[in-house]
Amino acid sequence: MALEKQLSGDLTATGKGKGTMLAALTAVQGSGGYVAIEHVSGTLHGRRGSFALQHIGTMTRGAPHLIITVIPDSGTDELVGLTGTFEINIVDGKHLYDFEYSLTPAP
Repeated sequence: MALEKQLSGDLTATGKGKGTMLAALTAVQGSGGYVAIEHVSGTLHGRRGSFALQHIGTMTRGAPHLIITVIPDSGTDELVGLTGTFEINIVDGKHLYDFEYSLTPAP
């Protein structure tokens, strides 16, 4: 499986899966899990750079639980020091994203 998305808003970027996305389904319909690493490249509030997101997701009989975190020290260029969490909300079949982050220059 591969990840690829276009993001717009405060974060204008492309997200692409790097490496492998692993997923497993169970015998119970609507249950399973996945892990993935996503490379994001673009502009965040006018600052250019890239960073990596780590995805950990489970589905329990159709109820999703997803944790997406900026990998520590993965920010490049003007995004060095970026930390945060990324949330996906599905509304009427559309994926909407909330990105809570802080940008502190690395030591």
